[in-house]
Amino acid sequence: MHFGLIIVGDEILSGKRADKHLPKFIELLHARGLQVDYAEYVGDSPERITATLKRAFESGDIVFSTGGIGATPDDHTRQCAAKALGVGLALHPQAEALIRERMQDTAKEQGTVYEPNRPDNVHRLNMGVFPAGAQIIPNPYNKIPGFSCGTVHFVPGFPVMAWPMMEWVLETQYRHLFRTAAWIEKSVIVFGAMEAALTPLMEEIERLHPGVKVFSLPSVDHPQYGRHIELGVKGAPGPVDGAYPALLQGLAQFTATLGPELVRN
Repeated sequence: MHFGLIIVGDEILSGKRADKHLPKFIELLHARGLQVDYAEYVGDSPERITATLKRAFESGDIVFSTGGIGATPDDHTRQCAAKALGVGLALHPQAEALIRERMQDTAKEQGTVYEPNRPDNVHRLNMGVFPAGAQIIPNPYNKIPGFSCGTVHFVPGFPVMAWPMMEWVLETQYRHLFRTAAWIEKSVIVFGAMEAALTPLMEEIERLHPGVKVFSLPSVDHPQYGRHIELGVKGAPGPVDGAYPALLQGLAQFTATLGPELVRN
C-alpha cells in the first residue's frame, strides 16, 4: 500500500502558516516502519480539491487529507469529497450526537443553558455533514469528528486535533501493514564522486538484489560533511544485508573516498 498526504488551505500556500503536517506524518509512519509516498498542497479552490480527491479515491492508496472540513464559507473539503465520489451529503448520526455533546459541554463550561435550536448551534451541525457512507474518526481534543471514505481519511487542519486522529486511524485500521522490525537503511558517505558516475552501479545493485531500493542523496554544503553523496540501500533486513556489501565492493572501483557508514531502522 502507498501512503499519501493532502494538505488543504490557502493559508499554507500564502505563507500565513507553515505546514507542520508533512513532517509529523513522516514521523508517524516511520515509527511504524512505513513511509510517505507523496504529498500534495491544495488551496481553497473547490475545483482543485475535487480533482485532487478524485485521484485519491481512484488510486486505492491510503491517503490523509488535512484541513477544510469545518463549516465556514472557505471550507470545501466535505462537499468536494462527496462530489468526487458522486454521492450526496448527509448529517452523520454519530457525528451529530458528538457535536451536540460538545455544545452541551461548552454551555456548561460557560455557565449558560444549551439551546439546541439556536441558529449558531444548528449551524455547527454542518461539521457532521459528510459524504454518504462515511465513517467517523474520533477527535479526542473537542469531540468534533473527522471522517473516512474508504481508505481516504479526513481530519481538521489543527495539528492538536489532526495528529492524534491520524494516529488513531493508523493504529485501528492499518496495524497489519506495520513493519517496524522489517525495514532498514544502510548507507555510506561518499566524497569525491559524481552521481552520474555512480548511476550504473546503483542500477546494477537494484538489478541483482530484488526488493532493495538504492538511494543517492547529494549535498553541497552539509554542516558536517561538506560536499558529499550519501549512497545507500533500503528494504527488508535480509536483502539489504546482501546488497550493502555489494555496494561497498562496487565503490572500490572509483577513486572516491568513503566516510562514515550509517544505519537507520
